[in-house]
Amino acid sequence: MNKTSLSLALAAGLASFACQAQDTIRIGFMSPVTGPQASYGIDNRDGALLAIKELNAKGIKVGGKAVQFELDVNDDTADPRQGVQVAQTLVDKKTKFVLGPYNSGVTMPASRVFAEGGVIVLTVASNPRITTQGHNNLFRIGATDNQLGAKMAVYASQDLKVKTVAVIDDRSAYGQGVAQEFSEQARKLGIKVVAKEFTSDKASDFSAILTSVKAAKPDAVFYGGYSAQGGPMLRQMRSLGITAPLLGGDGICSSETVTLSQISTELNAFCTQGGSIIDRSDKGKTFVQRYRTEFKRDPLTYAAAFYDGAYLLASAIEATQSTDPVKVGEHLAKSSYAGVAGEYAYDAKHDLKSSAVTVFGFKGKDVVPLKSL
Repeated sequence: MNKTSLSLALAAGLASFACQAQDTIRIGFMSPVTGPQASYGIDNRDGALLAIKELNAKGIKVGGKAVQFELDVNDDTADPRQGVQVAQTLVDKKTKFVLGPYNSGVTMPASRVFAEGGVIVLTVASNPRITTQGHNNLFRIGATDNQLGAKMAVYASQDLKVKTVAVIDDRSAYGQGVAQEFSEQARKLGIKVVAKEFTSDKASDFSAILTSVKAAKPDAVFYGGYSAQGGPMLRQMRSLGITAPLLGGDGICSSETVTLSQISTELNAFCTQGGSIIDRSDKGKTFVQRYRTEFKRDPLTYAAAFYDGAYLLASAIEATQSTDPVKVGEHLAKSSYAGVAGEYAYDAKHDLKSSAVTVFGFKGKDVVPLKSL
């Protein structure tokens, strides 16, 4: 064997030894990375990938052995049936930890599969019912509809001086949940719901329901749903002469709403998102800068939460020196972690003990934070 061949053989052997010396901790990921909500799913994925890249550079050890984290990306297409299939696939692969799902409608049925499989799940899904099922393995890493919808009603009353509102939802678990919480809080604040309509998360023509909304002459329109419908709905509102502001939860808190609305002037739309204003903290500024450098674009709605979720898991694994989901779950339930998007400390249901909510507006194609409540 010549010197070159010997060097290559030694290098290959060392690389093989290095790989054997490290344990791989696979973290499952599920979100819609194709379809109408793909921009959100890709944003979630990239937030998690950025965290994993940083974690792997830290040289974390578990049980005296260096570990590398790996993200197993799965597309649930925002469809409950597909979500159940993805969840079962992850369970069958002996996955111990999962970041996601994103949608409440997917999380509800998928969470039962994960509970039976003993998988730790960190989800941003906001429907309050998700954490009332008694699944000790599930933790929410975002605000609930109670917080998102209610705080939007507070902003509408106090800052926008809204007296009457029309409420539309997309019939999804998320859309109905956030619309209901908004409506209940709005009534408590003296805002009258003058119209109540619904569509679907597959619709593109809203002319019939918007004609009814226009007749009710509301001061504002609240939409419980996602940008895929929120953007076109806003465009059709303006075409029909409805000048009232469009309000919503985190489902429309994206530059995608601007793009799909095809409106070049002031949007007059507002939305709420869990967490404090990210770029007002040093941690937040650093995250945004690193995200932009890595992916050549700004983070959208929940990149920071998925980034935090990966760090939260890694922190619990390192603290327990274990990859046993039971031990990791027990640690998560009683500990706290200061992340980019907020503080992660849990109540008995595994909801966040406190979650700031930020109201956003739209300026050009940017989603601009206005006020934290």
